[in-house]
Amino acid sequence: MDIATLLSFKWNIMAPEFIILIIATVIMLIDMFMPKNRDRRILGWVAIAAVLAAMVSLAGLVNTGVTSILYDTFRLDGFAKAFKLILLAGSVLVLLLAISYETKDGIEEYHGEFYYLFLTALLGAMFMTSSGDLITLFVGLELLSISSYILVGMHKKSIQSNESAMKYVIIGGISTATTLFGMSYVYGLTGTTNLLEIATRLQSVADPQQAYLLGLAFLILLVGLSFKLSTAPFHMWAPDVYQGAPTPVTAFLSVISKAAGFVIVIRILLSVFGIAASSGPGSDPILYKMQDYIAFIAGATMIIGNVIALKQTNIKRMFAYSSISHAGYILVAFASMNYFMFDAVWFYLLAYVFMNLGAFAVIQLIAQKTGSEEISDYAGLYRRSPLLAIAMGIFILSLAGFPGTGGFIGKLNIFIGAFVDQNTHYILGSILIATTIISYFYYFGVLTQIFFRPAKEKTTFSVPFGILLVIIVSVIGTLWLGLAPNTAIEFLHNRFNEFKDFLQ
Repeated sequence: MDIATLLSFKWNIMAPEFIILIIATVIMLIDMFMPKNRDRRILGWVAIAAVLAAMVSLAGLVNTGVTSILYDTFRLDGFAKAFKLILLAGSVLVLLLAISYETKDGIEEYHGEFYYLFLTALLGAMFMTSSGDLITLFVGLELLSISSYILVGMHKKSIQSNESAMKYVIIGGISTATTLFGMSYVYGLTGTTNLLEIATRLQSVADPQQAYLLGLAFLILLVGLSFKLSTAPFHMWAPDVYQGAPTPVTAFLSVISKAAGFVIVIRILLSVFGIAASSGPGSDPILYKMQDYIAFIAGATMIIGNVIALKQTNIKRMFAYSSISHAGYILVAFASMNYFMFDAVWFYLLAYVFMNLGAFAVIQLIAQKTGSEEISDYAGLYRRSPLLAIAMGIFILSLAGFPGTGGFIGKLNIFIGAFVDQNTHYILGSILIATTIISYFYYFGVLTQIFFRPAKEKTTFSVPFGILLVIIVSVIGTLWLGLAPNTAIEFLHNRFNEFKDFLQ
């Protein structure tokens, strides 16, 4: 590639990524030369400024049409812009939690590493949203994964954290190998790694043996990516990792990493198998033939996540199973495969950012004050801090899917989407309702402790600024999406072209 070709690319569409990359590098260099006794929280504010600058840069690209550079390996379309907005918004809240994070085992010494590793993980997730090539997708996935492995093990002196990191690395390696193996089948059958070229070549598949191998590739990819989404039966790593990781890292894994997982699922499975003919020209796409497999994983994930959560006494472990069940809810939208799928997934992930990160802000604060993460530690929270208890109540009600909250509208969109197509999914819809009712038992168990149990201590809480800001923003976001959801849907349709340019 000569210099003239290099300069001809529209590099401005990568401005958000460049901002994150440059600031991550700067933070890493500053951290290397800062005295060890200096407070690293200033680096956290620099990271927040970088993410906000990336959001401003992304806002400037909203009206830009579909643009691709580097021979279609990086593309900016409505899908990329919409999901980058979720990733960046969630990242600001996670960084605020990290700035306010304190422990008794000296992890503050490694605050600097957290910030630039977090930014590199975010960079990988952003690349995944704009990937137009299997190689770019894989590089973004690995950048996110490797950074996440290190972040989980930030508690270097904690055996539990070390165990979690080791499990995460092993399971992540298996997931990566499985995903790459599935990609190799697709490349071997098409001779290209570009998603649009793959889709074009697979439209005319006439050989039944090729269709069979494509179906096998789909199943391999689905298994590999299911590890990333922590869907059943590939979810067993999540509870241990969520419990052992520092709370800001757990919040990151439950929201940012999960959103990135659904991004790669949609990019690969819809771009490739949503067009590939299953048995010759004119036949149904492979993705439609495989609907039952996706539906089975969605149903199993909802059931297993919610049922096992009933017996948990550790709040972070309970939220791990809650996160698993929410992955199942989102998979229902994907299994439905209708026109409203993009809207339902985007809205639910946006609502999930607010309600889940808000809950983790309260969890982090309680854990720092009590030194424990047991659900029983929330007893009498209403008497010790009424506003904090009310905020936590709003987040839990939203996670449970109560009317007036973003979680309710998100589940309602997914539920309706399961019935709008001629191939209605009655079983999935029934499982969604049944498991939502089951979730009331463990969610309301936390509310019972907060509002109806006597407090163990009489002391009040002083809320750090970062945690307070996260709680305020999350409460506003959760109620806004619940009471005025049309504003978000209209914003999505008006600004991101209703994702009509996804396969252009």
